[in-house]
Amino acid sequence: MTKINQVAVVVPAAGVGRRMQSAVPKQYLQLGHQTVLQWTLAAVTQDPRVAHVYVALHPDDPYFSELECQISVPMTGLHGGATRAASVAAGVAKAHADGFAWVAVHDAARPCLSAGELTEVLDVALSDDVGAILALPVADTLKRATPEDRIAGTVAREQLWQALTPQVFPSEALLAGFAQLGVEHPALTDEASVFEALGQAPKLVVGRRTNLKITLPGDEALAQLILMQSHQQA
Repeated sequence: MTKINQVAVVVPAAGVGRRMQSAVPKQYLQLGHQTVLQWTLAAVTQDPRVAHVYVALHPDDPYFSELECQISVPMTGLHGGATRAASVAAGVAKAHADGFAWVAVHDAARPCLSAGELTEVLDVALSDDVGAILALPVADTLKRATPEDRIAGTVAREQLWQALTPQVFPSEALLAGFAQLGVEHPALTDEASVFEALGQAPKLVVGRRTNLKITLPGDEALAQLILMQSHQQA
């Protein structure tokens, strides 16, 4: 049975996060009393339309089975792939097979997603023919560099946006795009790029700067500050 008014969340969590230089993959770093992934799973279930979470894992992941994830919806762990696109495709395929017409893909290392952001991107996506993503208009001056890391010029930032997640699309259309382009396609750096490559234009929904992705050493400390502050205010 197709679940028209419900959304499945796919969380690609098969990466090892080499840039973090941490002893464990970044999604398992401890932020206060929980891991990054536990915070993320709680964040993506803040909207009542979210009915299931699918977590795409590395086949040799020894950590996920030890987590105590107290979320309000069912959760399924499954094997991801060698690329982000392959992991997302695996999760979307399972969600689609389980009857979900819509999927929201969210980075495992974005634990600070707010309830308002989630609700707004779902509202926009579910009323659009293509789908929608959270994003931020670029505010800083951008420089193009030479191979020697010298400034080659300034890039105009008008109409430039930084892509965030969640990114919300019809599961059938996203799967068809992966099938047509291949999950190893170098241009598929996020889910929106699947639709861009096929000549479609997803909507941009303004997110918050606090919805950061833990990527480099020090990011986890900033994320913990954001989480602690948001929970003190709740």
